Amino acid sequence: MGSRVSRFPKRESAHPLHGMWSPRGSPRGTRPENLALRVLLVDDGGPHVALLQQELERLGCTVTGVVDAPVELAETVRRDAPDIVIISADSPQRDTLEHLAAVSRDAPRPMVMFSEDADRERMQRAIRAGVSSYVVAGLRPDRLMPVINVAIARFEAEAQLRAELETARTQLDERKRIERAKGILMRAHGLDEAAAYAKMRRLAMDRKMKLADVADRIIDAERLLG
Repeated sequence: MGSRVSRFPKRESAHPLHGMWSPRGSPRGTRPENLALRVLLVDDGGPHVALLQQELERLGCTVTGVVDAPVELAETVRRDAPDIVIISADSPQRDTLEHLAAVSRDAPRPMVMFSEDADRERMQRAIRAGVSSYVVAGLRPDRLMPVINVAIARFEAEAQLRAELETARTQLDERKRIERAKGILMRAHGLDEAAAYAKMRRLAMDRKMKLADVADRIIDAERLLG
């Protein structure tokens, strides 16, 4: 494959490139079905790039460009902020999957791969790289938008699960720090558990701080005092 990035006129887009994806700033889960999507095409040796571009434009989507050099992929996504990435592949190449994984890590968005390769292992590698929908053996133009909608819905559901898991981990970590700080106060001032907790709450309110931040201050102070 050569090193070609074809770009098309770019419209303004308000994507958060780090964190939760949302087409032009729309709240998650509220995307209108007729919203004209911005699509980046990736030519990974597949036979359907021209057909995909033609059908996407017929559907009212904006094709922001066609990338056929994997090394250009992350930079192109960062610069052009597409709503979705669609890959046409004969068989997904290792370099392409590595760069798709980088996009999933740094600027996550839905990704669809149309491939002629039904090998289960390659399919699993594509999914691990962040591909939301892996479609094998041909492209039916009338099924393109349903496939895209499924990929977006799956991406949003997985993003919601990741956010909920991260929130749960953060809350658990905060509870552990609060419990540790409470124990420090109990030992240092001869307080029972309820009194130590009340003292931390008063400190948090007086200093307009989160309870977990107060706990961090108490833990840091104990470390400094040995």
